Amino acid sequence: MPILLLVDGSSYLYRAFHALPDLRNKAGEPTGALRGVLSMLRPLREQTGATHAACVFDAKGKTFRDDWYPEYKAHRPPMPDDLRLQVEPICKGAQALGWPIIVQDGVEADDVIGTLARQAVERGFEVVISTGDKDMAQLVQPGVKLINTMTSETLDEAGVMEKFGVPPSRIVDYLTLVGDSVDNVPGVEKCGPKTAVKWLAEYGDLDNIVAHAADIKGVVGENLRRALGFLPLGRKLVTIATDVALPEPLESLTWREPDTGTLIEQFARWEFKTWLRELKGEDSPADSAAAAVSARVTDLSAVTLAGAREESIERIEGTAHRDNYECILTEDQLNRWLVILDAATLTAFDTETDSLDPMKARIVGMSFCVQEGEAAYLPLAHTYPGAPDQLPFDATLARLKPWLEDASKPKLGQNLKYDMHVLANHGIRFRGVVHDTLLESAAYESDKGHDLDQLASRYTGLQTLSFTDVCGKGAKQIGFNEVELQLATHYSAEDADVTLRVHNVLWPRIENDASLLRVYRDIELPVQEVLWAMEREGVLIDSTLLAQQSDELGRKMLDLEQQAYTAAGQPFNLNSPKQLGEILFERQKLPVVKKTPSGAPSTDEEVLTQLALDYPLPKLLLEYRSFAKLKSTYTDKLPRSVNPQTGRVHTSFSQTGAITGRLASTDPNLQNIPIRTPEGRRIRAAFIAAPSKRIVSADYSQIELRIMAHLSGDERLLQAFAAGEDVHRATAAEVFGVTPAEVSSDQRRYAKTINFGLIYGMSAHGLAKALEIERGAAQGWIDRYFARYPGVATYMEDTRRSARDKGYVETVFGRRLWLPEIKSSNVGRRQGAERAAINAPMQGTAADLVKMAMRHVYDWIREENLASRLLLQVHDELILEVPDAELEHVKNVLPQRMSGVAELKVPLLAEVGSGDSWDQAH
Repeated sequence: MPILLLVDGSSYLYRAFHALPDLRNKAGEPTGALRGVLSMLRPLREQTGATHAACVFDAKGKTFRDDWYPEYKAHRPPMPDDLRLQVEPICKGAQALGWPIIVQDGVEADDVIGTLARQAVERGFEVVISTGDKDMAQLVQPGVKLINTMTSETLDEAGVMEKFGVPPSRIVDYLTLVGDSVDNVPGVEKCGPKTAVKWLAEYGDLDNIVAHAADIKGVVGENLRRALGFLPLGRKLVTIATDVALPEPLESLTWREPDTGTLIEQFARWEFKTWLRELKGEDSPADSAAAAVSARVTDLSAVTLAGAREESIERIEGTAHRDNYECILTEDQLNRWLVILDAATLTAFDTETDSLDPMKARIVGMSFCVQEGEAAYLPLAHTYPGAPDQLPFDATLARLKPWLEDASKPKLGQNLKYDMHVLANHGIRFRGVVHDTLLESAAYESDKGHDLDQLASRYTGLQTLSFTDVCGKGAKQIGFNEVELQLATHYSAEDADVTLRVHNVLWPRIENDASLLRVYRDIELPVQEVLWAMEREGVLIDSTLLAQQSDELGRKMLDLEQQAYTAAGQPFNLNSPKQLGEILFERQKLPVVKKTPSGAPSTDEEVLTQLALDYPLPKLLLEYRSFAKLKSTYTDKLPRSVNPQTGRVHTSFSQTGAITGRLASTDPNLQNIPIRTPEGRRIRAAFIAAPSKRIVSADYSQIELRIMAHLSGDERLLQAFAAGEDVHRATAAEVFGVTPAEVSSDQRRYAKTINFGLIYGMSAHGLAKALEIERGAAQGWIDRYFARYPGVATYMEDTRRSARDKGYVETVFGRRLWLPEIKSSNVGRRQGAERAAINAPMQGTAADLVKMAMRHVYDWIREENLASRLLLQVHDELILEVPDAELEHVKNVLPQRMSGVAELKVPLLAEVGSGDSWDQAH
């Protein structure tokens, strides 16, 4: 059977150019890409046994995809000059080796390969496509397979399924969903490979996913619905054409005889000495340097640069710059950069480490950039076999320490709180942070993603290498210390360079907008240091007490399990949705409240909560789940989270976790410990003070209601707060038409639900559900509420209107909270955005106030040289560890400091408690 071998020449020439060293002949002409591509082409004929072949390159100029979508590959820069100079020699060399060359105007190399593959299969050929491009997987079928010469990977139909999780027939759908950043084809935001595979497994194909878009929940479901208009075009863009007109028939693509004369001439010009001697039949030893490079190139698995994955080369191919990145390996280089850093008006800085845990991470290297396109990487601990000698670790850090600790040397970074921890692990107190692009982005566009790859793409049009591009992922991921220095230099220096580029775009926009400037400069940047100090301090826990609680929860879960068996009439797995569904809806015939996307009756918490009102088994299941969550998330996990070096638990606070500006706590999450049940409150009892110290809790009182009074200007609300009244009691008196003294406990509870419900945009239906009353009664109470508080009603309507006009709402301090669904044609999404428009200014203002209070308290502690320390921030509460000797002073001054951070139309009030544990203090 004839075999057609098709080589994706454009893919390989970029990979070879970026992967190999900057090789040149004595005339200074670049030769790296030429050597790489020819070294790949030379053995392929024998390795594949092909009877026919073609090496296909992209032509210059636009293709039909540019007509469909002008932004197609729009971020791609012109071909680098050093690569452009090698294209003609590559084609000439390939032809001299006997390869037919195809360059077809108006189409891409992929389309030529797709068309030839289709024609070949129809005529009884086997087809082998040599490429590193994942898009080509859509061409795989019986008789067509892919080989990647760089990684020795072969993909037939089973291989595609194993690698991508979908068969070749679904690769186009898969690519449409995940998008192609290299070609600037957007997919569904936040739909990565796992989500795409999951959807395709569940719904079968893209058309069926689109048909069920309304059923897909969560943020990614919303993103899917926003992308529906683009998906048909996206599918066209990623589909390889198989019907383009070709310059010559398939049968003509036979091997030519190698042109030995031209090869000798070319090898001599480009100084490929080993190959030249082979052609001439000379047996003399190869030049050692040429042999070393030749060995490295011939073993094309090494072209991936010692552990870098094939994807990293693909990403480098899409990088929009190839700048002057220096690897610092000598004392002279270090001396020169120390002078540069000392004189710089702003330096972008980044560290590379051996761990993502900020409390444990150790430095592998660091990078600097003082001017766009001019950056350096300083490797200090790369340990892979054959790694070059690096500057001595301790001595080099000691030389950098004065600059790192100098507050007068302005520094910029991306998420510098992490780098502050890393340097602190080495005894260095990082100072001089004047800008952070993570915080700039969060202040400028709170609803967007803020990682550096996204920022680079969004604000500069550059496509950067990601960590997984360089180190891989999953079981095959390597440590950064194992990354070859050339790739490590490109990755780390690029991070510093891109950080500076992003800052140069974002900072002028923020600086020229008073609201954005206030949020960034006066709130976010100052609180970064406070969060670092809190994370560094950590919190002490009583592991013995938690172990006791874990044992008690386990016993309660066993008891509930037996009760559930009795209620169900048989044993079953309480953690199995399938078995639970069978018990509830098939055996017990309970009503189906809602269904999962696959059509099965749902057993989620919302469903069980509704069913628990009338049936015993769902109530038992809810209680069992609440205990299981407490046990797995807190009583079992927290003792394992204790840092062995400090004896404390160290959480991480994110300033960008919510568009409202609220902080988020992770690894472990210490902000969501339940307090509505005795078992949840007992967990707080395990957060304890060190000997001779106390835990102090300071909590803003009814902060969001106070903000509502300030924003709405409603006279009755303002009067109630000014008089220091119980606002829920005052609201009940207004709504129910009685005096405050006559308000019953139930009426106060109803008023509290109304107060907070309206802040969150609760409808009459929601209020009726919350209070377990008729919808008509709930609507009547809402009507009376607005009649008594007309300023609130006016504020809400004005806010909705403003949000529709502007697309965002603002906090009191100018934080912008974007609402992309505020004009949605989907009623549910639009109403959700309108509810958010009401709530977000209050949540966001509360978050701003808490951050301002944290900085205020942190500065006060330092000014007075107190030994007290901030430990945690939970919603509207600050938690400190205070020595006994400072306790009364802190309890007196702390509420004043928190109340004085801002002036609103109503007084701010902070309530303080103390005790041996968080539970006692709260």
